[in-house]
Amino acid sequence: MHALTAPLSELAEIEEICEERGREPGMLLLSGCVTSQKTHLMYALGKGYGHTLIVLSSEDKAKKLYEEYRFLNENTSYYPAKDLLFYQADIHGKQLVKQRMETLQMMMEAKSQVTVITTIDGFMDELPSEAEIKGDILTISNGEALEFESLKEKIIKLGYDREAQVDGPGQFAVRGGIIDIYPLTEELPIRIEFWGDEVDSIRTFDVDSQRSVENLEQIVIYPADDRLGSDRKVSFINYFDPKDTLVFLDEPARLLEKGRLAENEVEKARENRAEEMERTGEMEEAPEFFTTDEIIKFLNKFCMIGMCALEMKCKPFFVKKRFGIQAKSVNPYNSSFEMLTQDLKRLKRNGYRAVLISGSRTRAKRLAEDLRDYDLSSFYSEDQEREVNPGEIMVCYGHIEVGYEYPMIKFIVISESDIFGKTKKKKKRKSYDGQKISSFSDLKPGDYVVHENHGLGIYRGIEKIEVDKVTKDYMKISYADGGNLYILATQLDQIQKYASADAKKPKLNKLGGQEWHRTKSKVKTAVWQIAKDLVELYAVRQSKEGFVYEKDTVWQKEFEEMFPFEETEDQQLAIEATKRDMESPKIMDRLICGDVGFGKTEIAIRAAFKAVQENKQVVYLVPTTILAQQHYNTFKERMKEFPVEIRLLCRFCTPKEVRETIADLKAGKVDIVIGTHRLLSKDVTFKQLGLLIIDEEQRFGVTHKEKIKQMKTNVDVLTLTATPIPRTLHMSLIGIRDMSVLEEAPVDRRAIQTYIMELDPELVKEAIKRELARDGQVYYVYNRVNNIEMVTSEIASLVPDAVVEYAHGQMHERQLEDIMYRFINHEIDVLVTTTIIETGLDIPNANTMIIHDADTFGLSQLYQLRGRVGRSDRNAYAFLMYRRDKLIKETAEKRLKAIREFTDLGSGIKVSMKDLEIRGAGNILGEDQSGHMEAVGYDLYCKMLNDAIRQEMGEKVEERFETTVQLPVDAYIPAEYVKNEFIKLDLYKRISHIASDDDYDDIIDELNDRFGEMPTEVLNLLDVSLLKAKANRAYITSIMLAGAELRFSMFKQAKIDTAKIDSLLDKYRGSMKFVIGNSPSFVLKMKTITEKEIWKQARAVVADIAELAEE
Repeated sequence: MHALTAPLSELAEIEEICEERGREPGMLLLSGCVTSQKTHLMYALGKGYGHTLIVLSSEDKAKKLYEEYRFLNENTSYYPAKDLLFYQADIHGKQLVKQRMETLQMMMEAKSQVTVITTIDGFMDELPSEAEIKGDILTISNGEALEFESLKEKIIKLGYDREAQVDGPGQFAVRGGIIDIYPLTEELPIRIEFWGDEVDSIRTFDVDSQRSVENLEQIVIYPADDRLGSDRKVSFINYFDPKDTLVFLDEPARLLEKGRLAENEVEKARENRAEEMERTGEMEEAPEFFTTDEIIKFLNKFCMIGMCALEMKCKPFFVKKRFGIQAKSVNPYNSSFEMLTQDLKRLKRNGYRAVLISGSRTRAKRLAEDLRDYDLSSFYSEDQEREVNPGEIMVCYGHIEVGYEYPMIKFIVISESDIFGKTKKKKKRKSYDGQKISSFSDLKPGDYVVHENHGLGIYRGIEKIEVDKVTKDYMKISYADGGNLYILATQLDQIQKYASADAKKPKLNKLGGQEWHRTKSKVKTAVWQIAKDLVELYAVRQSKEGFVYEKDTVWQKEFEEMFPFEETEDQQLAIEATKRDMESPKIMDRLICGDVGFGKTEIAIRAAFKAVQENKQVVYLVPTTILAQQHYNTFKERMKEFPVEIRLLCRFCTPKEVRETIADLKAGKVDIVIGTHRLLSKDVTFKQLGLLIIDEEQRFGVTHKEKIKQMKTNVDVLTLTATPIPRTLHMSLIGIRDMSVLEEAPVDRRAIQTYIMELDPELVKEAIKRELARDGQVYYVYNRVNNIEMVTSEIASLVPDAVVEYAHGQMHERQLEDIMYRFINHEIDVLVTTTIIETGLDIPNANTMIIHDADTFGLSQLYQLRGRVGRSDRNAYAFLMYRRDKLIKETAEKRLKAIREFTDLGSGIKVSMKDLEIRGAGNILGEDQSGHMEAVGYDLYCKMLNDAIRQEMGEKVEERFETTVQLPVDAYIPAEYVKNEFIKLDLYKRISHIASDDDYDDIIDELNDRFGEMPTEVLNLLDVSLLKAKANRAYITSIMLAGAELRFSMFKQAKIDTAKIDSLLDKYRGSMKFVIGNSPSFVLKMKTITEKEIWKQARAVVADIAELAEE
């Protein structure tokens, strides 16, 4: 950006610095620098060096600078510091190493100048030397001779974790002659296929589908761990060559202070831990690190430029020379275009050069046009080399936090945020999002399963069994009284995993007993009842015409423009879908699932605003008083420019206010009312209710839900939730409600650093102190009311100088509100609380949460709780603590594992899917239903419900029948082809769902791609599956070979044209007959019995019988 750097050459100081900078090591200190001006100055002064290294005091500053610098030099990388205190429990370690490796990769591979931005504590941890990392890098080329086993060993040595299937960076998997690996520095994982000991092909593949994407000639694999290597460790600073690196230090005095702070924190923690270890006798290796003094010793060997606002002492840095520069920040215009244009006219008269920077090209062009309307000669330019002449105003695309001015040389830079206040945020690309939840079929031996015809048993695993010289895989299920059932692995879709609301042991059925059929018919009747109610409710809503809203008005567009952030893609889609629903004649019933803080409220606000413009009233229903207050403030703030009457109805209101609001609602004077279940009372009536918004639906009780249901019949409904209760989730999946999912994190929301560890007072103390040191607040979640006071005093004694209070749901309402109010106003540092905080309190300053006995919480509860921190752009920490030496129940362990997997933002919806598995779907449709669900298990219940609903809605649900194919061919997946049982089961399930030739080809491609060349047994399995699907459509219930006869049995209620049977028999000239009897069948006499001939004939006959089907 020549326009930003060219004028600087007129400053005498800059010229002198350019001459001085490379003469000898040491620091040139430049005072008088402000905010974004430093970024541009660093860019101008760093020219001519291979590397520029910029060191800041905090992660936030570093990230802001990185965002600005990226626009100036695309070879810019941010190198994050490691958490020296809690490194061992960090579950996001790979993400951090990934960013570090990307930096190293850029430094090693870049052809032009590289800029690295880091914080002072980024130099503190020990790394292997650069030569060692270079030596560890693996380069693999197509056609290269490589020993398969030694490559596996090398990959393990590099720190990659071996998994059954690759899901995320830092993992690898081996299947036959194929290695899948997800290198930390790559966008997509890589599949390397071998032919003996030669690399046959290298290709990228997609994590979700596990299918290949494109072929590559070569791949470079960087280590997945930066702690590897020999004893000789170095600091990150040693990776730079002092001769070819210019170091910029932002506020050197602050750097020293920050470095010493981090150092003291670690030292102190070490001492405390050492005492603890002496007491318990446990030894724990503490990592070595570099002290601030050692780092400064390294830095003093480089040529450095220090930048600070005010001149300060900078010992022990070696300062060669000091310079002063005159620069000042731009005063913000607070969206006043008038003030801006007056200022620019004044500047123009004085011969100033002005550059305006906007974060989007279209907005930049528009800004230039708007300024021309005020007779200012402004122009938009994308020419990087263009200079600005005195009196000119240039508008360009870029990003800076705040503007600055050099009065001496009459040069000013103004940022978009100076003009319009808070910046619109840029989008980031979506990064890898945590592990996907695999299907509900994660079957392990020992799991309870439900077979549709035989009932509840225990799955015992897959066994290979030979019957009549034919080998197939069978699944073994054991039942009560020692009964065993073997079913073909291809009939996997007849069984489901049993999931119920609580983890009680279900009662096993007997094989061949009547009990299961009785249970099933009982449930069937109940399911019909619900389906009827549901469909009636749905039909009433479908048949009644809802209010049709007009397209967006000018006001609506203006209102939406005022949203201070850039909408994420998901948010945009949800908003469009909601508006489409409102503008159509059907009554809206939409569920919006989005993580805490992903902008669900904004969608509701826009829908409410749309409704109000057509004189409709809006009800916003929330579960708690404090939340009502918070949403009320948000609505007031967003709509302050518009004539909308918003009222609050909850316990905070005086009786007089309540009476007034109720009267005004009836009279139609109130547009939007926000409140708790007080809104559901009989005395609240509306003049013209148009939209009902329900927040956090899972918090309302059954009776409230019934009242809401009655309110809903002819009103548009929008439901918002972060973890939808499974019932609603399932309803949406069945398609009775529409659903929008927000999975994309808004820019600046950080993933929450989650640590899982044993409860240790020392760690609790360190975690609290660390948060208070940055002036934040802490939640300590303790879910027992009886001794919460005791726990509070224990914590108060750990951190004597903090204000520690407790809050729980059994307190007097007012007292509770008072404490919450004080916490919001930062009068309390640590709040010991029960789970009452999980309902949507928004306190951006509380960014550490410690959960006591985390293993006793439900999954969506842990998720909701954890979402209470990290509501701002600061790093947030969640510590899930469990008691020492306590045996954790298996489900609890699953939960903690799940929350660990889903630490990424936006996994609320995934968590609730997982929750379905762990606790079943609770009362899918009301109290009495959960019993029925227990009886048959969740999946089968849903299947029955789905059928019932389809039938009620008038779809024909034909009676289902199974088709069996018994031909003398080996059809199974050999263990040497697919070793992992989970993956094998999943494949069986998918193969059993083959329905057409396209599906068949698709699976063949996938298997060859993922596992290599297919053995005949697998091909046979696919052939059987395809034949079965075609036979099923032709109403054939079984195909079997008996002696030399191939028999095709027909379904009794088959819809076939009997008149065509004779012509079919003629076609086979006496070798086929049609047998009428208990089960009608076609029998074909085979002349030659070879495998090839059997397949040929079976396919031909099935195709011919399909022709008989009625048109």
